[in-house]
Amino acid sequence: MDQFRGLFVKLDRNQDGFISLSELHSEMSKHGISAAEAKVQNVIDSYDNDNNGQLDYDEFLSYMMDRERKWKICFDHLDKNKSGLIDQEDIICLFKELGVVISKAHANKVIQMMDTDGSMTVDWDEFLQHVILKPVDDIGELVSSWKHSLVFDVGESRALAIEFPEESSGIGAWRKFVLGAGLADAVSRTVTAPIDRLKTQLQFYGSKAFTRGLQELRFGNLRSMWQGNAVNVLKGTPQSTLQCLIYAQMKVSMQGRSQGSLSVQQRFGLGCISGAVAHAVFYPLEVLKVRLNLQRVGTYHGMVACARSIYRDESLSSFYRGFKPSIICMIPYAGVECAVHQSIMTWAQSDPAYSTDCGLFFFSFVAFACGQMSSYPLAVIRTQQQAQAVCFGSHATSSGVLEGLVRIYERHGLRGYYNGMGASFVRAVPCALMNFTLCRMFQNLFSSMGT
Repeated sequence: MDQFRGLFVKLDRNQDGFISLSELHSEMSKHGISAAEAKVQNVIDSYDNDNNGQLDYDEFLSYMMDRERKWKICFDHLDKNKSGLIDQEDIICLFKELGVVISKAHANKVIQMMDTDGSMTVDWDEFLQHVILKPVDDIGELVSSWKHSLVFDVGESRALAIEFPEESSGIGAWRKFVLGAGLADAVSRTVTAPIDRLKTQLQFYGSKAFTRGLQELRFGNLRSMWQGNAVNVLKGTPQSTLQCLIYAQMKVSMQGRSQGSLSVQQRFGLGCISGAVAHAVFYPLEVLKVRLNLQRVGTYHGMVACARSIYRDESLSSFYRGFKPSIICMIPYAGVECAVHQSIMTWAQSDPAYSTDCGLFFFSFVAFACGQMSSYPLAVIRTQQQAQAVCFGSHATSSGVLEGLVRIYERHGLRGYYNGMGASFVRAVPCALMNFTLCRMFQNLFSSMGT
């Protein structure tokens, strides 16, 4: 009863002794369920005995006790061995009953959503805390909400998800997560490096990139297609890790002030800020990658020689050529991807058939594609500015964004704004699949080794 009294006081934000529809909806909507408003109205209609459109403590207590009794039955059903705890195998068994096969890694993530003491099991109190205000009415809806938290990320330049798993509070867990994701990212980038290099050359040279590619194959053999891959691998995971660390710290600080979960808008804002800072720190490596991708084999003997050449023949500012369009590019890409993703997921969660791994991956790819198309011209300008010294000499001045748009149109027409986008899409699918599969494999391996 005490926990329900404390929850009532928390929800009663204006301290008038009643919980209004807007106060209850504000708390329920934090769980990301699209039908929260309708469910809140149904709660008010069902338990508002005096028909004043609000819940007093007795009415709220009646609602909470009904929820508690209902979910205790569900908890007992989940607890197959009647140990009083829900573990990994119970979650796998539940999904199987609903016709969905999930991995142990995914089952662990579901456990981590509810586990507050780090035991990797869920007792009744933890389960009740997780579901008591979640606007779902049965196990099927609860499982659907879990599946939407296991969405793939198909971003082509992000090695890690924007948020670390909840269990990653200890140094050992963080190390396993970063090592697993880092190794998976390195493999996926290496396997798809020829496509990535082709994309960069298409952005700069247009259709001439194919002719140059064939000439390089004859001159430098197949190995030439991996030029610039080392610096690309070196940049990927550290940049993503820094972004995750910044995001995590800002998230903790903001949640401390708001005393609740972050809204979609807040997450988007934190993602933009953390991404911009991490991008700025590692941007010189991006410039090195583009230079190495565009130069013929043998021009530089590695990324250190390339960096020395830029520093000696140009200036320190050359390591930030194209930074302005690159930062501007992040806003439409992240904004459109986030908006499309949220919209599609809201629609998809109405039908469990769309919540399979394949479905989630496809919807994430659609969001990624929309973000790419909205921001891709700026990505082309960024590559053009990063590599201007390749064609126009070491003292070439960096053109502005508008000037860059005009120059691309004059040289290649409207099609020039999307040179290489097809290669970007072709690379994104195998890259994301390898990241997802290998990351899980490496993390399981490190766990079994006790790393």
